Order: sequence, then C-alpha cells, then structure tokens
Amino acid sequence: MNNSCLKKIVLATIISIISLSCDAKLARNTQQTNANATEKPQPEAEIDYGDLIIKAQSDYLMIPVNLTEPRKKDETNFNLSRYDTKYGKLSNIIFYHKPDGDTHLLLNKKAIINSFDLVETKSAGKPNTRFWLYRILDQDTNGDKKLNERDAIIGYLSDLSGKNLQQITPNNTQIINWVVVSSQNAIFLKIIKDSDNDKKFTEKDQTNFVRVNLDKPEIGTEIISDQLEQEVKKTTFDGTQN
Repeated sequence: MNNSCLKKIVLATIISIISLSCDAKLARNTQQTNANATEKPQPEAEIDYGDLIIKAQSDYLMIPVNLTEPRKKDETNFNLSRYDTKYGKLSNIIFYHKPDGDTHLLLNKKAIINSFDLVETKSAGKPNTRFWLYRILDQDTNGDKKLNERDAIIGYLSDLSGKNLQQITPNNTQIINWVVVSSQNAIFLKIIKDSDNDKKFTEKDQTNFVRVNLDKPEIGTEIISDQLEQEVKKTTFDGTQN
C-alpha cells in the first residue's frame, strides 16, 4: 500500500511539472506572436523617376532613376516634383531609343551616379566625338558599409546610347575636375588618391592628372610619376633661406 501511494504521488508530481512547463512555453509563444503582430514592417525605399533628359545630339532620351527614403503620409506634397534637381545623386539611368522604343539601363550593379556631363570634341576635318562622362561611386572604399562622397568617385565614359561603359580613372581615387583638349581628342582629369592608405581623401593625399584618349577610352596613366614628384620637391621653395 505504501509503495502504491508513493508511486501515485511521484507520478502526480511529474505530470504537474510537465503541465507547468508546457503552460509557460505556450505563454511565451503567445507573447512572441503578439509582439510580432504589433511590429510594423520596415518601409521599402521608393523608386523615383526624374524628368526626361533630351539632347539634340542624341537619338536617346534619358530617364534618371533614384531610390529615396519613403515619405510619411502627412509629409507628402503632390504639388511638388519628386525629383527636383537637374543632376541629383542617381542610382541608375534608363536610356530610351527614340526611333524604335528600345530601352536599357546604364548600370547593372548598385551604385551612385554623382554627376554626368556631355563631353564633346570638335576637330577640323573630323566628325565631332561625343561621350557621357560620369562620376560614379560603386565601392565602399572606407569600409563604413555606406556609399557616399567619402568613398572613391571614379570616372566612367559611355557613348550617347549609354552603352560601352568604360572606367577611365584609377581605383581608390576621386575626380576633382576635368578638361577636354579637342586638338588631341583627349580628356585630362585631375584626381586625388588615397596616397597614405588611411581610407580617407584629405588634403594630405596626393593629387595627379590622367590623360584619356577618346579614340580608345581606358584607365588613364598618371602624368606625374613618383620620380618627377621627387624632382619637384627638390626644386620647390619652402620659405626658408639662410
């Protein structure tokens, strides 16, 4: 009798423990489900299409593409253009061929198009040469997991159709300015490079120039060599004289 009672007590205790454990787990699952239900989904970025860009020299129309942070409902103003800058920071450009309606994208990767300009050379006895020159951010060079103007800004050229995209400035550099020399059918670009390898572009870094032949665009060679820069330093007046 004593053994039988003891077994019943042990069995009842085990059942009670299991029951309490299941109830606690069910309560936790219910709380988690309710919490998930009350969490608002993260809003997705919106695609903005800018105003058409039309150049008389080209058979293509251009449609700027940008990704913007979603607006709150009470901030929406339908009287304002959603793309109100001439050349904003774009994520891509759609090219539309006017004669047949064919369309394609300039880029096949995530990037920021910081600016773009029509480059044209005019030489006597030769047809004019026209390109699009882009300043593009496509690598997180400072490692902060963002693309912004603290990263490298690389020069690219394409033809007027937005095809044959070609990099023309070295990696890990930023374009400062550029000039076209029509007599040589070339473009010269001033760049700054991360010469101290600190993943920043500052006044401490070296500047240089590259020449790009528009007959055969490719990454230009730096004009000022290391040897030439050393010679420049030797002949530079530093403001100290005996």
